[in-house]
Amino acid sequence: MSSKNTAHTEGAAVSQGRLERVVIVGSGQAAVELAASLRQRGFTGSIILIGEERNLPYQKPPLSKDFHPASKAAMLLRAESFYAANSVELRLGAVAERIDRVARVVVMADGTPLPYDHLVLATGARNRVPDIPGVSVGTPLELRTLAHAHNLAARIAEFRHVTIAGGGFIGLEVASLLRSREIEVDVIEAADRLMGRVLSPVMSDYFRQLHTKAGVRLRFRNTVKSVGKDAARELVTLADGTTINTDAIMMAIGVLPNDALAAAAGLKVDNGIVVDAELRTSDPAISAIGDCAVHPNPFCSGLIRLESVQNAIDQARCLAAGLTGWPSPYHSLPWFWSNQGSARLQIAGLAADTDGAVLRGEPGSDAFSIFLYKGERLIAVESVNKPSDHMVARRLLSVGLSVPKSMAADTGADLKQFAGAAVVRKPSPVT
Repeated sequence: MSSKNTAHTEGAAVSQGRLERVVIVGSGQAAVELAASLRQRGFTGSIILIGEERNLPYQKPPLSKDFHPASKAAMLLRAESFYAANSVELRLGAVAERIDRVARVVVMADGTPLPYDHLVLATGARNRVPDIPGVSVGTPLELRTLAHAHNLAARIAEFRHVTIAGGGFIGLEVASLLRSREIEVDVIEAADRLMGRVLSPVMSDYFRQLHTKAGVRLRFRNTVKSVGKDAARELVTLADGTTINTDAIMMAIGVLPNDALAAAAGLKVDNGIVVDAELRTSDPAISAIGDCAVHPNPFCSGLIRLESVQNAIDQARCLAAGLTGWPSPYHSLPWFWSNQGSARLQIAGLAADTDGAVLRGEPGSDAFSIFLYKGERLIAVESVNKPSDHMVARRLLSVGLSVPKSMAADTGADLKQFAGAAVVRKPSPVT
């Protein structure tokens, strides 16, 4: 019997007999998708989902991309009826305090022990809040949870000016929302360009111009040094000595993975919970998925932790397959999106290791793409208001195919037709 068939047989035996109880710590996208995928794949054992928030599990991208207080119900990941209909036990407003790996038990904060056959950590991430003198003078704005979003919505009518620390996706999405309400905005960014960790310099510069035209004041190579009070407003002092009189300061300088529970249990952590290609931790009875998981990814070298809906969903589905008898390495192409004013940014692939860029279209048209290469190999595509380019890129990159640079630069070339023909011609791997 081949190793693949052996793995399937053993996995099937686990799903049918030994694996009777799956406990999921977390109530975000990855957690809910895993519960749904397990049921879709025929898992009939117990599923317990533990969430610290009391809200029913909800979508997080709309919080910064297009938040409206009245849309709470529409933001649910699944209708409330889904959980009862699929025998998924929700324990909301509950905290997992520690893991007893020997007894295979999660101990809750109230002392309740929850036995598991397999434990999944989908604990997500939290906002990074720097240790800045006086930052607690006012209540810093954050945007990670529904409570944060409702707080912003409740206070927004009071604002004439907001200072945002961080020029990444969240900070710039909020800046766009505030400017649409004619609220003045200063964005403080430690680097020399916007979204520098994820975008090419040309695309970063496009967004610099976009936000500048919208009236956002961008302050590069700077950080918040301290926060004080000036009458009823806050006084923000920057590292270069500049002071800004503002109604509120928002912290949007990245996130930290929630890996303390795993670390306390002796699992391997390194800026997240380290997992193998099948999303198992250093304990084979425990897996980790979503924003908290550091995993090997075929589209980059080494380990990476990704913060995206795509990654959360695809990892959940991969793990569900493994737990129900069809284990396979996680190999989904990373892709991301961000809505900032009139610009919908879409990224396919990981652009950290590029040495060449080809512009397709003109940035001045507000609809263009940048194809990023390592040598002659396409490794990522950034698009603004060009969903067709984005979809072609995802199709090609997923199977390791490239667009010739000359074709990428030619706006008259039919990339969709090229992609279809190229995928058909790609030889099947030898088995």
